[in-house]
Amino acid sequence: MPTAHVNGVDLAYELRGGGPRLLALLGSGMTLAGAQPLLSLVGKGCTVLAFDYRGLGASTPSPGPYDMSTCATDALGVLDAAGWVTTRVVGVSFGGMVAQELAVTAPRRVERLALLCTSSGGAGGSSYPLHELEDLDPDARAAARRGLLDDRFDDAWLAGHPGDRALVELLDGRDADDDPVAVAGRRAQLAARWGHDVWDRLGAIACPTLVAGGRYDPIAPMANSAAIASRIAGAELRAYDGGHAFFVQDRAALPDIISFLTAEGP
Repeated sequence: MPTAHVNGVDLAYELRGGGPRLLALLGSGMTLAGAQPLLSLVGKGCTVLAFDYRGLGASTPSPGPYDMSTCATDALGVLDAAGWVTTRVVGVSFGGMVAQELAVTAPRRVERLALLCTSSGGAGGSSYPLHELEDLDPDARAAARRGLLDDRFDDAWLAGHPGDRALVELLDGRDADDDPVAVAGRRAQLAARWGHDVWDRLGAIACPTLVAGGRYDPIAPMANSAAIASRIAGAELRAYDGGHAFFVQDRAALPDIISFLTAEGP
C-alpha cells in the first residue's frame, strides 16, 4: 500500500476503480480495511482515492494533538502524492467535516462536493459528542451507539428490520480493537472532531454541492444539514429515510449520490 509523508506522519492510501477522480473521506474510526464495502458503494463509477487518517489503520500515529485543519492538510498531501490537482469529494460524517475544511481551505481543488450525515459546527450545529462514549465499557458504548445510529432503533424495531439489525451488528465490532495505539488514534480523532467549526467560512465553497442526511439521525440531525446547505450558494439539500447510515438504509440515496458525483460539467 502506498504512503504519503505529510505533516510528520505516513498516511496509507489506495486507488481503485475507473472514471472521474473522487476523494472519499471516511467517518470516525473507519479505516481502509473496514471501509471496503462503503468505498465500493459510494465510489461506483469513479476512480476512488481514500486513505487512513493519522493514527488509524496503516497510517502512523500523530506526534501530538491535532485539529481539523491538520486533517484537511493531510487530505491535500494525499492528493499531491496521487498527482491529483483537482477532484470530486465525498465526505461521510467525520469525513464530511474534513471535506468542508478542505473545500474552504483549497476551493479550487474541489470540483464537486457531497457532504453526508455531517455538521458544520458553530452556529450551524455540532454533531453528537462521541468522545463522551469513550470511557464507557464496551457493552454500554454499543448500547448508546445503537440509539445514536437511528432514533427508531429499539429492540422491537430491530426485531422487525433484519437489515437494520445487521447494520448494528456490523458497527458493534468496528471499535472493538483495544490496542493502545488504536485507542489513542481514535481518541485523538474524536478530540479534533469536537473542535470542528467551519460555519463562518462555508461561503467560500463555490462548487456544486450536495448535502444529504437521514431524517432519524441523532448524531448529525437534518437541521445541521439544512444549515450547511443554507450557507453554500446553489447547494442541494436532500433528506432520506434513515439515520446516520441513511445511504445504506434508503434505497434512493446511493443512486442519487452516485449520479451527483459522476455528473459531467459544473
